[in-house]
Amino acid sequence: MERRGLLEDGSGGKRSRKATIPGPGEPQVTETATEGLRDRIDALEGGYEYFLSYAAKGYKGEPGAGGGELRRCLDDMDRALAGLGGFLASIVRERGLEPAPAFDGFIEVLAGDAERARKVLGLVRAQPGISSQVIDNLNGSIHLRALLTDLFLIDEILRPRASEAIPAAALANEKPPPDAAST
Repeated sequence: MERRGLLEDGSGGKRSRKATIPGPGEPQVTETATEGLRDRIDALEGGYEYFLSYAAKGYKGEPGAGGGELRRCLDDMDRALAGLGGFLASIVRERGLEPAPAFDGFIEVLAGDAERARKVLGLVRAQPGISSQVIDNLNGSIHLRALLTDLFLIDEILRPRASEAIPAAALANEKPPPDAAST
């Protein structure tokens, strides 16, 4: 599962910004709610990408194999999933997005996917040693993949619509139509 540009810094490199995910009881919606959503997506997608690398290393599952990076990724993903449905609902309400029933229905689906993915992660986190094969199976989990797809969809929908002010021809890299005021 790949999402172009999410972790790129514009120069082809990766962002080094560390995800800051609010814990339980911390305010969920602020003026930087979009950044909070981006942090959650970065933690989840970054974990998924790290898992691809970990799965290829052939670890047998001995405790401590792979160092602490795997556990840190699992913990970051768990924090990103905690309260995700409520966080998104708060963003939708804060922005007054309509139609509310459509957003509510989708957020209900996403919250269920997040809870299932969190339970799968919890099972893996509970293991004293985690093999590459376990991580490969985790990455292949329909629960994790469905959640990532849900997040990519809602992220695109919630993203500010800079394109609304740009004529369709300009979006297609064509010359924009002449300005009506200049004719």
